[in-house]
Amino acid sequence: MKPLEKFLKKQGSHLAGRAGAGPGAGPGGLQRRPSVSRLLLPGFLREPAEEPERGMEPARPGGDGRWLELRPPDAALRSPSSFSSEELSPGGGEPPLSPDPAATCCWPPGPPDSPERLLGALLDRLGGAPTSHGQGCGADVLLDDVILTHSLFLPTEHLLQELHRPFPLPQLPGLFSLNPVPTFLLASGGPSPGWAASDARPRKRAVLTVLLHFLETYKGILQEEESAGKVIKDLYLLIMKDVSLYPELEDEILRLHQLVERAELKVPEEIPPPSKQVKPLFRHFRRIDSCLQTRVAFRGSDEIFCRVYMPDHSYVTIRSRLSASVQDILAAVTEKLQYSQEQGAREEALALVAVASSGEKAVLQPSEECVFTTLGINSHLFACTKDAIESLVPLPEEIQVSPGDTEIHRAEAEEIANHLTAFHWELFRCIHELEFVDYVFHGERGRRETANLELLLQRCSEVQHWVATEILLCEALGKRAHLLKKFIKIAAICKQNQDMLSFYAVVMGLDNAAVSRLRLTWEKLPGKFKNLFRKFETLTDPCRNHKTYREVLSKMNPPLIPFVPLILKDLTFVHEGSKTLLDGLVNVEKLHSIAEKVRTIRKYRSRPLCLDLEASPSQLQTKAYVRQFQVIDNQNLLFELSYKLEASS
Repeated sequence: MKPLEKFLKKQGSHLAGRAGAGPGAGPGGLQRRPSVSRLLLPGFLREPAEEPERGMEPARPGGDGRWLELRPPDAALRSPSSFSSEELSPGGGEPPLSPDPAATCCWPPGPPDSPERLLGALLDRLGGAPTSHGQGCGADVLLDDVILTHSLFLPTEHLLQELHRPFPLPQLPGLFSLNPVPTFLLASGGPSPGWAASDARPRKRAVLTVLLHFLETYKGILQEEESAGKVIKDLYLLIMKDVSLYPELEDEILRLHQLVERAELKVPEEIPPPSKQVKPLFRHFRRIDSCLQTRVAFRGSDEIFCRVYMPDHSYVTIRSRLSASVQDILAAVTEKLQYSQEQGAREEALALVAVASSGEKAVLQPSEECVFTTLGINSHLFACTKDAIESLVPLPEEIQVSPGDTEIHRAEAEEIANHLTAFHWELFRCIHELEFVDYVFHGERGRRETANLELLLQRCSEVQHWVATEILLCEALGKRAHLLKKFIKIAAICKQNQDMLSFYAVVMGLDNAAVSRLRLTWEKLPGKFKNLFRKFETLTDPCRNHKTYREVLSKMNPPLIPFVPLILKDLTFVHEGSKTLLDGLVNVEKLHSIAEKVRTIRKYRSRPLCLDLEASPSQLQTKAYVRQFQVIDNQNLLFELSYKLEASS
């Protein structure tokens, strides 16, 4: 079961009873250079340019092949971060998007269409082809929709190949077709009926606009798309060959060069890059130096350390890619255990099992990938033979509890709340916006790594269990009531910080059945805090599709951290409510709804978060505590602690 499904299932059991900065600077921010042709090519492109194929007419100034005015004043290139708040979402909330009518009067464009014709309609609009509402109507929104959702109906490699797709030259009767010419050289294949047949400039402008917007949106995750990197390389080389002929394109070429350089594209059959620094996952290692560092985004190719345990609780530490399959992990474990080939042939093969602190076991299939980030909070990987699976038990440290004062009793509520917000902002910023789409639609379009999103979901669950753990480990009644009061303060400050993720998690932790049953503890809570907590419960109430929460969120301005599981729930509703492809035709209205959700997430992160956090030793101690909670996620154990504190409740 996915973390989201577990999270929403817990949310329903807890709450249903009450229901009755953008990508970098643009070309204008770059220093002008004498000639774009002197640009240093990115590392993967530093090779001699290939000669045009025989029969292919090279681009030349003037005529059909000339690159001119790719960005006229009335059709400025729009990056994902350039949309205004009003264009992205009204009032900052979850309601439907209301962009400038001038940009969307043609959207949605009509009934379902084939992927190729949808892309052709996009190129027509970007090229300024006339429509019933005017030239280029709705181009910016349509472009963003296609780039954000194309993977659901057209793989990335195929999208780029469509931009690079060769169009045949005209045929004469009785003759075979001449060699095809790529769009970027003549850009004259399949023009819109509204264009002159000899006018190639609109198509060239459209293709370059799509490519730039694609690079702006994808950024770092293109490192995982080797096949896409090869196509982008070819397109880039086609443009760079003719740079010296077209000085009018200097700004656009500089921007394209900057984006390609930043993307660090991988190309098959090239020399592999030097090994990356190994990154520890914050749940697997308790290292103060690593937890104090600013969080950076994980990629599937990143290498991490992880422990894999044996049935006797001994373990081996392996170094593995984050996206490694179960088969790869078992191979690394076998190598660590120094199994010889003869031993492997005689003995039964190993299986990889995820064991939770409650004793629940899940046998992982050899083909499964990205298993590290899907583990539960206190779950561990075990390698054993199939006949030993039933005998596996959780690690002893997961079920041994030592009550006593922790950092929560020393630190002020404001310090803890601010560090919660700062850490969760880092985790939220690490999530690429496309991870939201891939997480929900992975079964339909093939899985791309969503490690950063999964880590944030697990952190949300971790905060809930942290609240319950700290309260139930506090034995003194008066101290426990004071701690309850402090958690309500923390929730209030998180809400003030517009950190709705932490706010939700803390309130749901206080709603844990093992905590809410402590009648004596709640009775000692001052009336003011009882009333405040009732308001918080109303805000987190799932009635009427979380109506109260959505109204509050709509009044907030960025930066803010939303309750991420609810965004995934909304995307799941859109996904399951209608088909993506109808008889091979793309459901464009569904894609637009998905893109609107993603643009809302983009808006939440459109401004930097500024919190005044000191660097004193006590603050660093609080920071380390907040980023590495020790929690009990075994609900049965939490109930045992609760009954020991107040048996009669």
